[in-house]
Amino acid sequence: MRYFLDCEFNGFDGPLIAIALVPEVDGLGPFYAVLPCHRPQRWVAEHVMPKLGAPAQSRADVVAGLAAYLAGDPEPVLVADWPEDIAHAAALLVFKGRRMLPQARFELVNLPGFDTASMSALPHNALADARALRAEVLARKALALGDVAA
Repeated sequence: MRYFLDCEFNGFDGPLIAIALVPEVDGLGPFYAVLPCHRPQRWVAEHVMPKLGAPAQSRADVVAGLAAYLAGDPEPVLVADWPEDIAHAAALLVFKGRRMLPQARFELVNLPGFDTASMSALPHNALADARALRAEVLARKALALGDVAA
């Protein structure tokens, strides 16, 4: 199954602050976790930190939670619109030299005109941004299939 992925991090190429996965299938809950952010960059302190909405957890707890969340899916596909999101998610799938899942695939999508800052219900919140990504990808799929009701 596909899971739509978004991450928040402390500046470009900076440490992970939050990760969210929203499943393609309706009715399944999302995964959302926040990690500690020491010395956030000014922009991050102003635009990301106030919107996290959850307490920070240790990296070990986030890794374990993510592995448990995806464990029941034999072929998870994590879909993102930004390469750094994939890099951060992939890094969470390895802990202390051990691979946390038997397999996972990643898909980087190109969505011309899509901008999470204007389409998310709460921009710079990974969970809201992942939901916006899901909505956009599914809407474009429905249009491509000619399903105007979706």
